[in-house]
Amino acid sequence: MSVLAGARVLDPDTGETTRADVRLDGDRIAEVGPALDGDPRVDCSGGLLIPGLIDCHVHVAFPRPEPLPRSARILEAVPVLRGLLARGITTVRDAWGADAGFKHALRSGWITGPDLLVSLRQLGPTGGLGDSWEPPAGAVDHFGDPSLPDPLFDGPDAARAAVRRMVRAGADWIKVGASGAMRAVRDGVDVRPTDDELAALVDEARRCGRDVLAHAHTSAAVVSAARAGARSVEHGTFLDDSAVAALSDAWYVPTLSPISTGEFADTHRRSLRLAAEAGVRIAAGSDLAPRPHVDLTTELRLLASVLGDAAALKAATSEAARLLRLDDDRGRVEPGLRADLVLLDGPDLDVTDISGRVRAVWHDGNRVRSS
Repeated sequence: MSVLAGARVLDPDTGETTRADVRLDGDRIAEVGPALDGDPRVDCSGGLLIPGLIDCHVHVAFPRPEPLPRSARILEAVPVLRGLLARGITTVRDAWGADAGFKHALRSGWITGPDLLVSLRQLGPTGGLGDSWEPPAGAVDHFGDPSLPDPLFDGPDAARAAVRRMVRAGADWIKVGASGAMRAVRDGVDVRPTDDELAALVDEARRCGRDVLAHAHTSAAVVSAARAGARSVEHGTFLDDSAVAALSDAWYVPTLSPISTGEFADTHRRSLRLAAEAGVRIAAGSDLAPRPHVDLTTELRLLASVLGDAAALKAATSEAARLLRLDDDRGRVEPGLRADLVLLDGPDLDVTDISGRVRAVWHDGNRVRSS
């Protein structure tokens, strides 16, 4: 049993830190407390131990805009996953792009990376965000991969069938485009599912033992998705009071990183502030798709600029685990939970350059990085 000795340990729910040792037994935390015995001992003095970080919105295998063979999308994901784990991100939820084969490769040890939950494709109606029709070319499938099924539906019954296709192909979560992309919203051509379609989709996901995450930029889309029962609403760029009220039973994953500059950046931050002041549960997600890639270390800095450092870390640890229904397994530094841990230089909670502070990372009790 190894002991991580001499650090301060973060309780992400309170934001408080306590001087304590952490004893690991295999892939679990066995004990947390002062002056623990065990060998080998890892000197963590002067540092801060936090739970492994959780990114609730990534795209590790999103297609590039230029035409490339399908293998390029898959091979690019290998260093992306490896880099995420090295920076202390030990669990991710992929929100469109990775198939069940990535999970198999990670479990088999062919590649290294965080634990991965997949949603495969983004479901949506004809003309919505999941539709690959691109005028004047017509139908263009950027994936062209049978492991990523057809995401389109029109009508409640077709929405149920689309959910079943994703579950059959190994989806852990069901993703729906409750609004279009930012460009469609801006141009006034936002094609959205009907409330009946959303209700059927969420109901079918529950019947299949799955939860729904909903891409939604506009207030109207957020309200529709939340009232239908989506467990999390992503982006929420244009929240108003009605959208915040609808989010009382859902998590908000704001994904500030992709539009941290530009015309909607201030609006997005105001939406996050409005949600936080209303007590909406907030979980962290980076929206890894844009290139060059940004990841959770960037998102944490942006969240902290609105919420503060402690709340940003909570959003990326214990609260993210609750959203993903993994809070009985990870997200805190407590006995019995997974030994997913990150050792940061210095005892403070500052997330301005959290990747530069990483001294060591443990995943499933195994040390995967040391500086």
